[in-house]
Amino acid sequence: MIISFLHKYIFIAVPKTGTHAIRQALREHMGPDDWEQVGLFVSKAFPVPELAAVRHGHLTLRQVRPFLQAQDFDGFYKFGFVRNPFDRFVSFCSFMTRKGGSFDRNPRAVMHHFLFVAPPTGRIHYQPQHIFFEDDTGRIIADQIGRVEEMQMSYDEACRRIGIPSRPLDKVNESRRADYRDYYTPELKDAVARLYARDLELFGYDF
Repeated sequence: MIISFLHKYIFIAVPKTGTHAIRQALREHMGPDDWEQVGLFVSKAFPVPELAAVRHGHLTLRQVRPFLQAQDFDGFYKFGFVRNPFDRFVSFCSFMTRKGGSFDRNPRAVMHHFLFVAPPTGRIHYQPQHIFFEDDTGRIIADQIGRVEEMQMSYDEACRRIGIPSRPLDKVNESRRADYRDYYTPELKDAVARLYARDLELFGYDF
């Protein structure tokens, strides 16, 4: 997550949605008093002990809101990106097994394991995307939710709204895989649809 007091925005870094490319572009316009929390490639923490203790940069609006009331939380332009949950789950499985390479050898076995044998419910990367944009009542309070599939266009719009110049986004941490649909069986497809049903409904995705 990035919180810019200079340009009055909050970038919500949803896991597995190309957040590192956005961070790289936004860093070019950050002020000396702006905050960033991130744990991959570089390590930075917010100057708030309770948030720094989370030890990753995928914070939700619900988590940071209490610490920004004095700075007028509602006045910040709040934006982030989402990704097709079926594609995102494949990316998650590959990410989780990247050191041993088990996804490359038998992707469906890995997907089955995370869905039916040992769901890693405590992992932030496994959480549905809508939780990053909600308040305590479940109401979406982000001003803009872009789509990874239209990332450059969505980023251009965010820059226009917060008043900084846009630029072409770099490709960062990009992986090479087949079309996500090739990895699914009907059983796996139904399980992911149940797990991320609200994301599919809210953000207009399907298989």
